Amino acid sequence: MKILFLSDASSIHTKRWVNSIAEKGVVIHLFSLKPVETSEYPGENFSFTCFDMQKRFGGLSKLGYLKALPALKKVISEFKPDIMHAHFATSYGLLGALSGFHPFVLSVWGSDVFDFPKKSFLHRKILEYNLKRADKILSTSNVMAVETKKYTDKEIEVTPFGINTGLFKPEKADRAASTPFSADDIVVGTIKLIETKYGINYLIEAFSTVAKKHPELPLKLLIVGDGSERKNLESLTEKLEIKDKVYFAGMAEYQKVPYFHKIIDVYAALSILDSESFGVAIVEAEGCGKPVVVSNAGGLPEVVEDGVTGFVVERKNAEAAAEKLEKLVLDAGLRERTGKAGRERVLKFYDWNENVSQMMRIYNKINGN
Repeated sequence: MKILFLSDASSIHTKRWVNSIAEKGVVIHLFSLKPVETSEYPGENFSFTCFDMQKRFGGLSKLGYLKALPALKKVISEFKPDIMHAHFATSYGLLGALSGFHPFVLSVWGSDVFDFPKKSFLHRKILEYNLKRADKILSTSNVMAVETKKYTDKEIEVTPFGINTGLFKPEKADRAASTPFSADDIVVGTIKLIETKYGINYLIEAFSTVAKKHPELPLKLLIVGDGSERKNLESLTEKLEIKDKVYFAGMAEYQKVPYFHKIIDVYAALSILDSESFGVAIVEAEGCGKPVVVSNAGGLPEVVEDGVTGFVVERKNAEAAAEKLEKLVLDAGLRERTGKAGRERVLKFYDWNENVSQMMRIYNKINGN
């Protein structure tokens, strides 16, 4: 089977799908509007085309997509795919729709259905057109599938973006290797880009409330990631007088993400976004047997069984987050029970091997196998 992927080569989601599908013996050609780092892709069953719009036109634009279309059609003519699969409904999806190739599979990712169609009547029509041209529409979460149904009457299949449960698993890790924390510390943590939309300021405020209420506890806050809000958040820790309890670890390569999950005792994700499509980092934390506290943003509550694998709180509500964090940091038994339940849930719904097998079943059915 030969599949033409239209997707951002720099995305970890693209890398994981391409590598895993190639391992099944599928021959893949990746058409990307951003550069391809070949060392991160399979050596066999894989080829690529990079139509670098940033380099050619100084950025992404609808005009750029039209100029990329002849290059895509050339790839289709030469590669002769059995299936074309576009990831992201309003960029690569537009290219796929305009190419006229079928069968055409379209995966929605989040902002392409939550935000893009709300910009204008034209934006809505572009999304509707792309969905209309698709032979199969996929979504990583139920909440995003519901949102997508506003723009199409076609069936939408949910294909979770799970995790490697052999990599993200409950086990101890040496905190001293990369953090100033000790084995006795109780670590609350998050792994996310440090941007306003991810609500890390609410996490810092919630943590501050709990830490000041319980000065006897060795509480620490770990923030893994970087972004435009880092300096502001560092200033916030100084203002709240908890700077000595907070460690900003900076950006981490994906290979090191499991390590950070394993040194965290309670994982928190307090995004304020409506367009949160799927909480991969939350699933990773649950896979490592960690209890979680998340906001009711987009698809985040979908990966948490409230009161069983963690807690769901109102967005932009540091007090509510503090209440649940306090509950977990005070009760080691609750952390253990909740974390164990999270691990079991991940094994049931979000094991990556099964997610890949589901995608292969979809491809095989489309291909008549």
